[in-house]
Amino acid sequence: MFRDRILRGERFFRGPYRESSFQKGDLKYVILDLIKDKPRHGYEIIRELEEQSHGTYKPSPGAVYPTLQMLEEMGYASSTERDGKKIYTITEEGRQFLVERKDSADEVRSHMKHRWSFKNVGRMAMIMKEYHALEHLLSRGFRTLDADRAQRIRQVLISACEEIETILNE
Repeated sequence: MFRDRILRGERFFRGPYRESSFQKGDLKYVILDLIKDKPRHGYEIIRELEEQSHGTYKPSPGAVYPTLQMLEEMGYASSTERDGKKIYTITEEGRQFLVERKDSADEVRSHMKHRWSFKNVGRMAMIMKEYHALEHLLSRGFRTLDADRAQRIRQVLISACEEIETILNE
């Protein structure tokens, strides 16, 4: 039960129960595709993926920046500094890599298209908007919470999770 996972201290909304949008290693294809279209910095890549997914996926900087560094080390991307930001561009080797791995890259694109289609995302986008609003509200208020109010909020969230789990299992 979800409540039991929370009581065990497992992370709520993130962690082992949140399905990743990509399999291990797939992000490199997505990033190369994005910088193939136009040079970008890491934050632009994060924003673009969040936009393409209609807000249901926002890669962490801890996933994007190491992938960019790896692509640069492999010679598939190069970077220049502009206005204090590293701007990444695909290299000829990176273009060749995408051609050579066309089947894998196409599979990742197909997965993204299916998963992030309006049919699959439309309803979720409304829910994610409320989730992000709640996340923002909680992050703003945590610094000023006393123990009693923190416990009351926790109980509200536990109840909400239990109710959502019941709805999902209907």
